[in-house]
Amino acid sequence: MISKKHWSPGSDVAVQSVDRSESGGWIVSGSLTPSGICPDCGLHSRRRHGWRRRRLQDYPAHGDEVTVDLAVCRWRCQAPACPRRTFSDQIAWIARPFARRTSRVGEIVSHLGHAAGGRPAERLLHRLGLGVSDDTVLRHLKKRAQGTAEPPTVIGIDDWSWRKSQTYGTIIVDLERRVVIDVLEDRDVVTCTNWLKRHPDVEVISRDRCGLYAQAARQGAPQAKQVADRFHIVQNLRQAIEEQMNLHGRATGRALLSDADNITAAGSLLKSRLAHRTSREEIFTTIHALRNQGLSCSEIGRRAADAQRRDRECRRDRRREDDR
Repeated sequence: MISKKHWSPGSDVAVQSVDRSESGGWIVSGSLTPSGICPDCGLHSRRRHGWRRRRLQDYPAHGDEVTVDLAVCRWRCQAPACPRRTFSDQIAWIARPFARRTSRVGEIVSHLGHAAGGRPAERLLHRLGLGVSDDTVLRHLKKRAQGTAEPPTVIGIDDWSWRKSQTYGTIIVDLERRVVIDVLEDRDVVTCTNWLKRHPDVEVISRDRCGLYAQAARQGAPQAKQVADRFHIVQNLRQAIEEQMNLHGRATGRALLSDADNITAAGSLLKSRLAHRTSREEIFTTIHALRNQGLSCSEIGRRAADAQRRDRECRRDRRREDDR
């Protein structure tokens, strides 16, 4: 390197020293040009609160890793109405908040991961002098994909069980990309309405038959069209068929038989129902009799099970004799 400025990750970073680390890499010590401008109110501050060190992975040099040890100044905001009491110098053009490497290294990691994949990109980065794992490469790709994703337009809303039969929330899914967008803490109309108001691009809402979600969709997204998904359509059809069968009995099946066959079938059905009812009454009477004798519940259960088994065996024997 010709001078210290060639080691700088940004124009506002003043390089103080370049040293060798014990592992064989380079450590670049630098400091930012103090600005002291509050990000909330924009007021310039001259009162320093302290310093903090931030270590970032930067471009390699001669095949060795380079770590930037950056000193970031922290300031006090003197505006009485500002909610922020202290703030640090902004280095968004160098690295993102809580990032462990500079933004330019992150771009290289994302490009190699997109072109080669996880493990091949890891091997190439190690050859270049960037110690990055395949998990980190994939994590970079996921963050980049989430940042460029378009707002959802077709969503599905349904119940989410935090604890079955006790605590329920609301799950919201992007039906076009088949990914979960958000999980709300409850099934309240206000919570769901506020979420829909924050996403005005929603055009279609697929929901169940719950009236709460219908009301939330009308209030939070009046421009969206409400539909039912395939599962709830089939469920509605099944329940409608069951209601019709309960109302009209088995009239459809009896209409296909002759009058004599219908009379015979009705007599057989009546006999079986009477026999089943008589058997249940006998079991009920037996259980109460055993209870009056002072037997335990487990003993009563064993004897009742034995009685049911003998009853089934007798009915099976009678059917076999009738078939003969």
